[in-house]
Amino acid sequence: MYENENVVYEVKEKKKSSKYLVIAIIAFILLIVASNSVFVLREGESALVQRFGRIETVYMRDVTDTVSAQMAERPEVSLRLGTGLKFKIPFIDNVIKYPSKLILYDSPPREVLTLDRHRLYFDNTAQWRIDNPLLFYEAYNNINGAKERIDDVLYSEMRISVGRLNSYVLISDRETSGQMLLDMAQAVSANFLQQGISVVDIRIKRTDLPSETYASIYNRMNTERQRVAAENRSEGERDLLMIRSETDRRVISITSEANRRAEEIRGEGDSNAARIYNEAYGRDPDFFEFYNLLDTYRQTVGSSSTLIVPLDSPFAKYLLGISADMTPPPPPPLPPQGTDTDGNGNTDTDTDND
Repeated sequence: MYENENVVYEVKEKKKSSKYLVIAIIAFILLIVASNSVFVLREGESALVQRFGRIETVYMRDVTDTVSAQMAERPEVSLRLGTGLKFKIPFIDNVIKYPSKLILYDSPPREVLTLDRHRLYFDNTAQWRIDNPLLFYEAYNNINGAKERIDDVLYSEMRISVGRLNSYVLISDRETSGQMLLDMAQAVSANFLQQGISVVDIRIKRTDLPSETYASIYNRMNTERQRVAAENRSEGERDLLMIRSETDRRVISITSEANRRAEEIRGEGDSNAARIYNEAYGRDPDFFEFYNLLDTYRQTVGSSSTLIVPLDSPFAKYLLGISADMTPPPPPPLPPQGTDTDGNGNTDTDTDND
């Protein structure tokens, strides 16, 4: 009886262990299925979901107008935005991820020929990124293939751009060389527009000169700097003349305006003075005449002045105390002829005797 109970217990234990094993296997399978049903799209990444060798969905954080127009031409491919946890069909869908951040490309030093037939060695870098992962996958599939293509196009554009400029300009003129790099970046990006790539920036790390061209390029640079200096001096002298001419013109204009204004003020003052004199004269003509004569005396009569003035002149009215309208008294009448009047009032008449 005890043996039968042990056998039954062992059978139950085996069934229980088998049950746990089956549960563990099912849980493991479910975990594998679940892990293959999702994937995480991080910041700075884009992804393609491939099903049976065909791209079904494109995941991107954000898109530009150009990418939107390109994806509109591919209606069979679904475009989804945003990052985070994404779902896919397990064991059927394959996820291909690409970086959407800037990728640095460092090209080896290359020899180029300038417009003045000098050889220069450029060591440059480029920053590029994948704008459209669908077009990039169809064109290159991997980043290394894209780098090889970028190297070829970049070197070709470098030769064309450098061949348009003289060597001393490339070395000494930073503004011109900077504009050349901007134009190169735009030209290279135009070549990769339909391949989902954009070149953002191109920089020159170092420029080397062959030893046999040092003296020639230095002389050209020196000559060019002297020419620029002469042009700057000429422009400075021209600006100086213009500034002086403008200053002289403004001085003349200001002086003329000031003189005109002074004459106006002077005329207004004279007019007001005449009006005041007329009003004063109208109130008391005698006092006004007296005041004018006193002012005339002050201006003409000094400590050693000699004046010859008629007695009937208005000028002698207050100076000599003679009125201008005074007439001298008439002379006394003469006595009749033959009449002698003495002091006693007697009159003698003398008769001439023949």
